[in-house]
Amino acid sequence: MYDEDDIKLLDNEADLESPLDKIEAIQPESEIAKPDPEAMLVLLTDPQSQQRMLAARAFCDIQDERAIPHLIRLLTDTCPLVRVSAAYALGRNPSPDAVEPLINQLNRDLNGYVRKGVVWALGNCRDRRSLKPLTDALRTDISAVRLWSASALAQMATVGYEVVVGAIPSLIEALVQDPIPAVRSNSAWAIGQLCKELPSNVVYATAIDALIQAFAEDKDLGVREDAKASLLGVGDPRGLQLIETLEQEGWF
Repeated sequence: MYDEDDIKLLDNEADLESPLDKIEAIQPESEIAKPDPEAMLVLLTDPQSQQRMLAARAFCDIQDERAIPHLIRLLTDTCPLVRVSAAYALGRNPSPDAVEPLINQLNRDLNGYVRKGVVWALGNCRDRRSLKPLTDALRTDISAVRLWSASALAQMATVGYEVVVGAIPSLIEALVQDPIPAVRSNSAWAIGQLCKELPSNVVYATAIDALIQAFAEDKDLGVREDAKASLLGVGDPRGLQLIETLEQEGWF
């Protein structure tokens, strides 16, 4: 388990915001042209870490499968800024070939920013191999990584029924137990996304029960609102009835 203070990298609420918060915003094409992919491919192997980082960041904007092998290699670069840039670039250029290297880096990288980027990329890869590392990260990693692990698990909705069922328990656990409201909110949202793909069975009912509990009992208003939004999005009759009843009685 990672300590919440591991190497003091993610220690404030700002680190819970965008998964691309350390990547400079990409300007609209009307303001600036996209980087030249040929030039950026060359820089991915540049001996200077600054150049490798800038090239990797460029592929957050460029989709080019030729970059994927280089970005995979850069996941183990000695410079953490290169590693995190490579992770986000692979999230923009998802590939089945990147899944195992991303998982390996998630398991061994001591840099919280890198792990945060890796779980985001794994979610974008939408691969069943990502299920266990993402659920493990949601249970054991630092808060910012847990936050984006929950969001990444929502991407499993299109992978397959077994994967959706496998993601639900850890998301329910996070929704009920995680000490960070933002993590609970993302878990509520993710559960709502996954429930849309489930038939009306025991797993579905358990997930709806967890959303209802969060809506009715969570101390954080934002978590309650996200649980409500998920219930409304799923359209479950029990959830809709409870929302109507509690609002009519003036609970909220």
